[in-house]
Amino acid sequence: MPGSEEHPGGSGSPDEALGIALADTVRGTGASIGGLYLIEEAEPVLRLVALCGLPVAFSAPWQRLPLTAPVPVTDAIHDDVLVSIAGQDDMARRYPRAAAVLPYPFALVAAPVTGVRRSWGGLVLMWPAGRPRRVTPRERGHITSSARRIARLLDDATRPPSLPDLPRVVPVDAVRHPVQTGLAAADYLERLPEGALGLDLEGRITFATATAARLLGSGADRLLGTRPWHSLPWLDDSVVEDHYRTAVISRAPVSFTALRPPDQSLTFQLYPDTSGISVRVLPSAEQTEHPPPAAARPPVAAPTGRLYQLVHLAAALTEAVTVRDLVALIAHQILPAFGAQGLVLSGVDAGRLKITGHHGYPADVMERLDALSLDTDLTPAGQVLASGTPAFFADPGELAASYPDAPQISGKQAWAFLPLIISGRPVGCCILSYSRPHTFTADERAVLTSLSGLIAQALDRARLYDTKHRLVHELQRALLPRALPRLRGLDVAARYLPAGHGTEVGGDFFDVLRLSDTSAAAVIGDVEGHSVAAAALMGQVRTAIHAHATAGAGPGQVLVRTNRLLADLDSELLVSCLYVHLDLGRHQASLASAGHVPPLLRQARHPTGVLDLEPGPLLGIDTGTDYPVTTVPLLPGTTLALYTDGLVELPGTDVTRTTAELAGHLDSADGHDLERLIDRLVRHTTPTGRHTDDIAVLLLRASRPGDAPAEDISPSGPGSRP
Repeated sequence: MPGSEEHPGGSGSPDEALGIALADTVRGTGASIGGLYLIEEAEPVLRLVALCGLPVAFSAPWQRLPLTAPVPVTDAIHDDVLVSIAGQDDMARRYPRAAAVLPYPFALVAAPVTGVRRSWGGLVLMWPAGRPRRVTPRERGHITSSARRIARLLDDATRPPSLPDLPRVVPVDAVRHPVQTGLAAADYLERLPEGALGLDLEGRITFATATAARLLGSGADRLLGTRPWHSLPWLDDSVVEDHYRTAVISRAPVSFTALRPPDQSLTFQLYPDTSGISVRVLPSAEQTEHPPPAAARPPVAAPTGRLYQLVHLAAALTEAVTVRDLVALIAHQILPAFGAQGLVLSGVDAGRLKITGHHGYPADVMERLDALSLDTDLTPAGQVLASGTPAFFADPGELAASYPDAPQISGKQAWAFLPLIISGRPVGCCILSYSRPHTFTADERAVLTSLSGLIAQALDRARLYDTKHRLVHELQRALLPRALPRLRGLDVAARYLPAGHGTEVGGDFFDVLRLSDTSAAAVIGDVEGHSVAAAALMGQVRTAIHAHATAGAGPGQVLVRTNRLLADLDSELLVSCLYVHLDLGRHQASLASAGHVPPLLRQARHPTGVLDLEPGPLLGIDTGTDYPVTTVPLLPGTTLALYTDGLVELPGTDVTRTTAELAGHLDSADGHDLERLIDRLVRHTTPTGRHTDDIAVLLLRASRPGDAPAEDISPSGPGSRP
């Protein structure tokens, strides 16, 4: 695969073809780094499947990304556009979280990989700091065509592409240098008064001259294959590693000085390209007259490695809203970052550890571990909570020494038990586990310990949010009808979709009332605002309409009397409402509106359109007003679509145009299955599933008198109940 001359249309596997296509794109665009993301449908998340020009370790924070992550590639996929980042300032302004983890000079472009029938993922390209800041139209066209080429490969593949745990590294260049004598090159370097080192992109020393070894105070044979900050204790400094990272990512020369004990000051000059880094080593007093420019040098106190990872994960944890979000974030970002495969997240509840989420464990194991007492001797979870100190076990033997049954329960081979504590109060326990023995390094322990405090804060917030959300939705459920009546000759379907993640109660409502064997009433409305007061008023309005309708009042009188009720309640909130009286015997519908969005009317052999009603004012404005009544035929096959403004009043759109498009969509859709028809209407106006306001939809279709059963039905479909 990597470095071969085989082309995607040849006999190679789809994964090889994708790798070759990525390498061709990096070469063709002059990029220094490239990455290909594919959508993992089951989660859904983005998985980094192929990588050019960068060590795999550097990509750890980016290997799995939620589709909602605030990064350029997810925006490119969502909006199906090319996203260009001109430099560090541009990244910090538009994507501050990503900029905190990548404080290096580079330019970036993200492009969607969109096939014929679906979106496959995204392509990311990075250039050195010296690249022109803006993408030219020609470059944009080349990048877009390369993304389309990758999409065609995926469209034409006979089997789905694999999604590896770690991205496949694809070399950019198949043939790099003309043939020359290696001994001659080595002799040339040995004659120079300065030392020379060669590093690969992973930071390992691949070449060292005798002068370099002498200056570094170590034999060349001991240096080869090692990373300088590992094999030379006096270079074991995060600043040194960060200089190397800067050179790899920015592809710009970097220079720094380090003190070799006891008093020898050495200058290191790093010159990177797509295959590695050439390093000049010379005593500081013997610096040449052409050192790399100061602008290419990173700040002396720049963080590195795990610290960048901690910044990235800390920012991600602040965005977790629900416990489910938190579990997904830990599973998709924290586990890969530390090479773990299993997760158990527990919360303290009445002296027990209730499992709130898990990953990588079978259900029967979770049943055994759920609701364990805090003083259990089955796992170390209770002990780490009592002590407040994390516990790390590198293999089953270490764990079995204190907890003999624990390794047999899970089948894992290494564990990190992290206590989740806030101001001395135990919140829960987070367990990361490994399928193979794993030795925890000092920096892993330090970062995981720091991370445990952030996870504790996130878990506490998420549990509070979930509690509020559950209470709000229980209230909403109590205020909306639990079942809708079905009359012979009338088909009914309804849907309620609360807005986003919010914990506020919406004021949208709907109802269908059986008035007799041949008549019914339908109502839909919206109380302004999202609050408990709005929900309470909605319940009172719905009750009043129910009482007046069943007492025999006509459509206009129902609204007049309900309007008077609002005056008596002295509420500052206004209510829009549409009331429909359905006379199935006479095949007609009578409608009265209090400032509500007009319904859509679909009749046989007539185009669907917005029903022309003369609306009265909103309920709660003027108690002396009347509400005009409009009567329309309701022949078999006629469909009335009632909805609230959340379906058509979308940010940045014209409501008249949106309503007309909705009518056209209703006209062309198959209206046999009303539940599926609601799905299509909602997807038409909110294709991403994101909506900023509540949505209520009520469909009424006149059918032949003997077609429909008379039993009551519950609103069904996604989101029909809050």
